[in-house]
Amino acid sequence: MHNRESLVKDSATNVCSPEKKADVTSLDEAFNLEQTLRKLVQSRKEAGIEGRELGVIFQDLRVVGLGATASHNDTIGSVLNPFNAIEFVRKARHPPIRDIINGFEGVVKPGEMLLVLGRPGSGCSTFLKALSNKRDEFHAVHGDVYYDALLPEEVTIHFRGDVTYCPEDDIHFPTLTVSQTIRFAARVRAPNSRLGRSRTEYANLATDLLMTLFGLQHAKDTPIGDAIVRGISGGEKKRVSICEALATRTCLTAWDNATRGLDSSTALEYVQALRTATDVGRLTSIVSLYQASELLYEQFDKVCVIYEGKMAYFGPAKKARQYFIDLGYEPANRQTTADFLVAVTDPNARIPRQLPIPIPRKASEFAASFLRSNSGKENKKEISSYRETFLGDEGKAGNYKRSAWAEHAKRARKTSPYILSLTMQTSAVVIRRWQIFRGAMAITLVNLFAFAFQGIIIGTVFLKVADNTAAFFSRSGVIYFALLFSALMAMAEIPALFSQRPIVLRHQQWGLYHPFIEAVALTIVDLPVTFLSTLVFGGLIYALVGLQKSAGQFFIFYLFVVTMGVVMRAYFRALSAACESEAAAQTLAGVSVLALALYTGYSMPLTSMIWALRWITYINPFKYGFDSLMTNEFRTINGTCNNLVPQGPGYEGVSLSNQVCTTIGALPGEPTVQGSRFVELAFGYSYNHLWRNFGIMIAFGVLFLSALFFFTEINTRTKNHSSVVLYKRGTEFDEVSTTTEDDVENAPESKDVTVPSSNNSQVLFNKIKTEDVFSFSHVSYTIETPDGQHKQLLDDVSGYVSPGKLTALMGESGAGKTTLLNVLAQRVDVGVVTGDHFINGHALPEDFQSQTGYCQQLDTHLPTATIREALLFSAKLRQPSSVSLAEKEEYVDKCLQMCGLWTQRNALIGSLGVEFRKRTTIGVELAAKPRLLLFLDEPTSGLDSQSAWNIMAFLRSLADNGQAILCTIHQPSAELFQVFDRLLLLKKGGQTVYFGKLGHNATTLIQYFEKHGSRPCGPAENPAEFMLEVIGAGATATVKEDWHQIWRESSENEIFQKELEQIIASGRSRPPVEAARRTEFPTSWGNQVIELIKRDASYHYRDATYLFAKLILNVFSGLFIGFSFFKKENSIQGFQNKLFSIYFGLVLSVPLSNQLQIPFLATRAIYEIRERPSRMYSWTALITAQILVEVPWNILGSTLYFLTWYWTSRFTTDRAGYAYLGVGVLLPIYYTTIAQAIASMAPNAEIAAILFGFLFSFVLTFNGVMQPFRELGWWKWMYHLSPFTYVVEGLTGAILGHQDVTCSAVEIVRLNPPGGQSCGQYMAAFISYAGGYLLNPDALADCEFCGIQSSDQFLGYSFNIFYDNRWRDVGALVGFIGLNIVAIYVFTYLFRIHTGSFLPFLKKAKNPKKDQSS
Repeated sequence: MHNRESLVKDSATNVCSPEKKADVTSLDEAFNLEQTLRKLVQSRKEAGIEGRELGVIFQDLRVVGLGATASHNDTIGSVLNPFNAIEFVRKARHPPIRDIINGFEGVVKPGEMLLVLGRPGSGCSTFLKALSNKRDEFHAVHGDVYYDALLPEEVTIHFRGDVTYCPEDDIHFPTLTVSQTIRFAARVRAPNSRLGRSRTEYANLATDLLMTLFGLQHAKDTPIGDAIVRGISGGEKKRVSICEALATRTCLTAWDNATRGLDSSTALEYVQALRTATDVGRLTSIVSLYQASELLYEQFDKVCVIYEGKMAYFGPAKKARQYFIDLGYEPANRQTTADFLVAVTDPNARIPRQLPIPIPRKASEFAASFLRSNSGKENKKEISSYRETFLGDEGKAGNYKRSAWAEHAKRARKTSPYILSLTMQTSAVVIRRWQIFRGAMAITLVNLFAFAFQGIIIGTVFLKVADNTAAFFSRSGVIYFALLFSALMAMAEIPALFSQRPIVLRHQQWGLYHPFIEAVALTIVDLPVTFLSTLVFGGLIYALVGLQKSAGQFFIFYLFVVTMGVVMRAYFRALSAACESEAAAQTLAGVSVLALALYTGYSMPLTSMIWALRWITYINPFKYGFDSLMTNEFRTINGTCNNLVPQGPGYEGVSLSNQVCTTIGALPGEPTVQGSRFVELAFGYSYNHLWRNFGIMIAFGVLFLSALFFFTEINTRTKNHSSVVLYKRGTEFDEVSTTTEDDVENAPESKDVTVPSSNNSQVLFNKIKTEDVFSFSHVSYTIETPDGQHKQLLDDVSGYVSPGKLTALMGESGAGKTTLLNVLAQRVDVGVVTGDHFINGHALPEDFQSQTGYCQQLDTHLPTATIREALLFSAKLRQPSSVSLAEKEEYVDKCLQMCGLWTQRNALIGSLGVEFRKRTTIGVELAAKPRLLLFLDEPTSGLDSQSAWNIMAFLRSLADNGQAILCTIHQPSAELFQVFDRLLLLKKGGQTVYFGKLGHNATTLIQYFEKHGSRPCGPAENPAEFMLEVIGAGATATVKEDWHQIWRESSENEIFQKELEQIIASGRSRPPVEAARRTEFPTSWGNQVIELIKRDASYHYRDATYLFAKLILNVFSGLFIGFSFFKKENSIQGFQNKLFSIYFGLVLSVPLSNQLQIPFLATRAIYEIRERPSRMYSWTALITAQILVEVPWNILGSTLYFLTWYWTSRFTTDRAGYAYLGVGVLLPIYYTTIAQAIASMAPNAEIAAILFGFLFSFVLTFNGVMQPFRELGWWKWMYHLSPFTYVVEGLTGAILGHQDVTCSAVEIVRLNPPGGQSCGQYMAAFISYAGGYLLNPDALADCEFCGIQSSDQFLGYSFNIFYDNRWRDVGALVGFIGLNIVAIYVFTYLFRIHTGSFLPFLKKAKNPKKDQSS
């Protein structure tokens, strides 16, 4: 440990004023701490560098938060209930507030470490945030807080980087490597004076020191990773967070639950490192810890005990134990000090002493007792003394400020909280953004592929467009789509921007860089990607379509498409920066896209827009880009007219003077139409405006970028409502109190668990008590790594689990604890497992998984289900059908009482704290009546010491009633460790180090290690920590002994092997355990579907946000599209507008489909993670229920859309019935089923959205609207395969068919008949076979002719839409719906269920799971 502590102390000098000159170039055994520190001190003196330190003093500290402690869950019914509107408005104006913490006072001096203890929800995190000046997320912070002589406002404005909060959650850029993450923090907080080292050298050395100190050198080039990107383990992420915070050289740091996910050895190393850093660097460290061992506790100077937001104690850590003993409470046997202090704040756990005077029981009484006590008075004296020393001492404040300003770069503003200048910040963040981009190269390549693929598809759809007038519409369409696709691709960035916001916010609060610098860097790094992707996309379209072949026109096309991409990226990023939630940003983005697409002038010309919405055109950058590209393309076109009137039989010799072209812009006697004239008359565009439009687009870009930078910089607040427990509507809040303040305290001997009585447990388990022994021998497990190598995770592991015994499975991180648990529970489907598994010496029964319970580390439940509903659902589907519903309900109620969940039975699981979620997980498994065995994976992870004790005491009571339990555990206290009967201890590589009894006070285990050469275990030492240290657990620890080999050669192993053989032999003398059922699942398929429908329907109904967003999107879009096409026009343009009104309604199915994929995948994840391995129900039942529950809600949404869209679009009432069948019934069923079919192939919602957008683009492209059927060429076969072909034809034909057309003035063409003929005589033959009508048939000149007489003629010729096909189209759509439903089942089976060699190219996409070697 000496070498490690040396490293700690050296690295500590980086922390507050660390410009080090020590010759530390390598981190080997020759490193000498004393010499290094001496050189350091001498070097700093010679350089004249001033150090600085910062303490904190606080009095009458009170933090007020938003939100009540308990509330009813909002449902879609309650949200839409008009009687609740008044209450909603009242809460919005006067939100409920409550004190989170109140009445805190104390001082933490430089060089001191404060430990903050309390139960979850008591206010520990709030206290840490208040002391670290992180105030924005609270409603109000009252009281006096001083950082020596500095006010909180001064620290925020000028010295933010010296006071930081390190959060519990480890959120980092997933594609950055470990070293890049730490090096960036070291670089941007490197001081100006680095004693001869460059900024890069300084950052590299600091990074190397920290990575070595925390055992991260092996992972320095590994990405951090997240749920999608494979990266480092959870414990390593926590160490990266610690290193990143230390690299910022802060003076005062609040560390929130910093040891979560670390094994006890690594946690101790971290706290020892922090102790040394605090001593040498004169830091102020405030740390909250759960399940702190005695060794950890001894590292701290002071401790603060929080009880329900009140300060129960603040003072020296050494005196805290005796203070509470004197107050009237006593610790349990072998209870650590930290556990005792937390237990005192729990009415169910504390042990009162028999005193003649009343002792405090309520939180307020504890706070008052402390203030009256000698410890409270000493605390006040220390506060007064410190205030007198620092407050008003301008000299000390001046020294501090000079030291801080001396660290600033030369061009940095001295009063800025950031050390670097703006240009240096930009340079550093741009480099980091480039590293992020390189790490995510796969995403970039996928985007490039998407651009190239879409370019090829669109290019071939509009392949080699002719130069005649019939292709004018197609040219307009390809230009419109080129711009639209470039804009739409920018929307995909919204989720990524919100996922990185917590990181940028944390860095801003740490004083690393301005938030807007991140936006600048993103824009700069993104430019080359935009140029390249647009060149690929635009170049393919330009070449394949055959747009005008001049260099100037291609350059303008490329310039405008690139500019549009940059402008729209800036817009969507600014929108994201301005919004507080991703849901709001996505909704506004969707509405924006609809407005941008509608008000461009392509689908609806300016003259067709209603005046109330026409203004949208003028603020639409899309319109200016489309205007310029249309004039750029058409200005050099002189299109040959291929629709001369009249022509055909009888008009062979007619001269041009007696013909006219019907295309807009045609002139009498002219065989061609000038493109520039067509564009001007049809759209009102002029080439003279091209560069004006470009300037306007640039102005929009500047505006959006400015908004992006502005909102990114100022919108840094995060909403933090206090945690609220939500209850099912209809239940009373007075049921929910878990304990009363004046409850009767438990006696010492009854300190086990908060259950009614042991009699209940006996009643509960008397039916499942068993004598069956589960054993396993020579179990090994090997997997194949991504690079093709084979890695052995388990190596020849043997053991057994007896009924009535609690067996612990322990080891350091990476030893294979969870892996072994999964292998034994038959829950692995990759890799090779060898070895034997027996029940009583016989092979496992076929339904082994059904006869066992498995409590995973992650508490995976449906968040909107109540606790009782979750347990009852488990009982209904996992207990046999022969058990009546009344018996199952009675059994569930007993389980609720046994688990201490009765008073919370109506609470929604998603709103519960960690302990009650863990209890629910156990309860769900108990409700299934596991006959053979109960597996648990780290049931105490993330819990405070008292909650951990409650869970373990509960498991002990289960074991005492005959349950066989195998349980992994991470950081047990000595008290928790005693709960277990046996231990299976693993080392790295999955090798056995010990299996056997623990003995009283773990004496058997300790004697084994001492007998084989370990150091002695101290009388007060935690045996669990002792054994882990002995075998070499920890981030940097190593041992010379091979404890696996020692075990194999030991006499204890020989005895164990004989025991195992005896168990197997005696078991074989009895009949084997038979399967409890003969079918695959306990209940019938029909019953499974019914129960799943009930659960899923409840899930939807209680998810008010999801349903409200769905309904609002339908209603708003219906009104917006309907009123956009409100003008009643029977002209050719009017009918085209109505066609687009229908078409844009179909496009709405894209965001609606993306919405519904999220709950579909969330429910499937619960099935795959927990319910499928338990053989709970069939996957076909789940799929059936999901379809049947989702469809009605989408029909309701589409019904609302229809009601708001149909009549506002001025369609006739007599066609409404068919229209409702199509829009209100069949369309929602279609998009529901195709969205679920595509989601069935995807591992997560992000990939499902990408797949859906990609595949749905085909549906939208080939339906004959964007490119008419007659122009599709080779792609006509796709027209017939596109479901929307039949939707568009059916709806458009039925709604618009069999109507007369009245041409507008611009659509009427004028021609002169030959001499002596009237207009009617001359045009009669043409009208008879081509259609159309004359306005003045008797005139002898200036014949006014309209080329379209009926809507059927217009729709049939232009779009291949026929009224008579409407019922055929209904049948085709029903067929496609049936195909979608079949696809949901087939894709689910192929991609999620099947694991064999059938169709090996369709690999099952795995859910991101916990690393199995943890």
